[in-house]
Amino acid sequence: MMARNRAAVLGTGQTKYVAKRHDVTMAGMCREAMDRALAEAKVSIDDIDAIVIGKAPDLFEGVMMPELAMAESLGAVGKRLIRVHTAGSVGGSTANVAASLVTSGIHRRVLAIAWEKQSESNAMWALSIPVPFTMPVGAGAGGFFAPHVRAYIRQSNAPDNIGAIVAAKDRRNGAMNPLAHLHQPGKTAEEVMASQMLWDPIRFDETCPSSDGACAVVIGDEQAADDAVAAGDPVAWIHATAMRTEPLSYAHRNVVSPQAGRDAAAALWKAGGISNPLEEIDAAEIYVPFSWFEPMWLENLGFMPEGTGWQLTESGGTEIGGKLPVNASGGVLSSNPIGASGMIRFAEAALQVMGRAGDHQVPDARKAVGHAYGGGSQYFSLWLVGADKPA
Repeated sequence: MMARNRAAVLGTGQTKYVAKRHDVTMAGMCREAMDRALAEAKVSIDDIDAIVIGKAPDLFEGVMMPELAMAESLGAVGKRLIRVHTAGSVGGSTANVAASLVTSGIHRRVLAIAWEKQSESNAMWALSIPVPFTMPVGAGAGGFFAPHVRAYIRQSNAPDNIGAIVAAKDRRNGAMNPLAHLHQPGKTAEEVMASQMLWDPIRFDETCPSSDGACAVVIGDEQAADDAVAAGDPVAWIHATAMRTEPLSYAHRNVVSPQAGRDAAAALWKAGGISNPLEEIDAAEIYVPFSWFEPMWLENLGFMPEGTGWQLTESGGTEIGGKLPVNASGGVLSSNPIGASGMIRFAEAALQVMGRAGDHQVPDARKAVGHAYGGGSQYFSLWLVGADKPA
């Protein structure tokens, strides 16, 4: 949707992503991210009108509707509290819902928070339960998506090492991000290719880790954003958002480039006034849990023509300093608290245009896109942010 009222990201907050956060509860972990976002936005919880939370399916942690028990810890008592759920894309969808509460004129400042504490349960098991009317996979997300990757390789004639190039790049980028789960600065494509095959053609080093962590963003209306800019604090103006969904399974479904993803991207570019994404976008945070999804989503989002996404990857075009830096933060391949992973993409896009990305800053980033997908590549959420106020 195109914003009727302008809105901007005033602040972001993230925890350090690790395999197991046994030192805090889910509430404590969320407070870390929330407090950092509020501090960066220079507001208190009293200034927040509504709170929107998102996480992956409750089976991932074995706690049903934890937001009810956590409401007080989240500062939600006496405020509007909304939970969003769109599978793995939920972090992005949560940010978009929060933005809509501001652009619609309902609230002035909204806090969005997303998290996952995978260490308290078993996501592989949760992803392997039988789904009605669908053949059970029994192998988690990797087993489900491997056939999609094989189909892409067959259709595009991509070389076998493209996934390894992506994985090595994102791990190197992640090493520059102090909050990333995996720090592997010396990772090479050759080492990735030598790692164990898990789900042909997906190798061990081409997969995301299992992380605990939380991410939060504070979104404010035009007046709040103008006040921040006047005080010398950068903001990330939200130029456009988009969400689309399609069924998990139907005859002739395009699993390599899902219709919902193409439709969401087309809607985003139209609303944001973008006619040539590859030329006009300075940085992209794309949801890539398995390395081969970088070239697949480059095509799905309209950055590259069908069958050619791998060529941008192979040429180095998705490196920091390349034509389109993708996942300068290290991406999902370096940190994956599932429920928060989409919001991390959105927050990192905002950090780029705010000039606050630190050692993984893309030089002169003025426009950036955050992307998330979930389920069986059926839920998609996107936002386009910029350093300049939209017209």
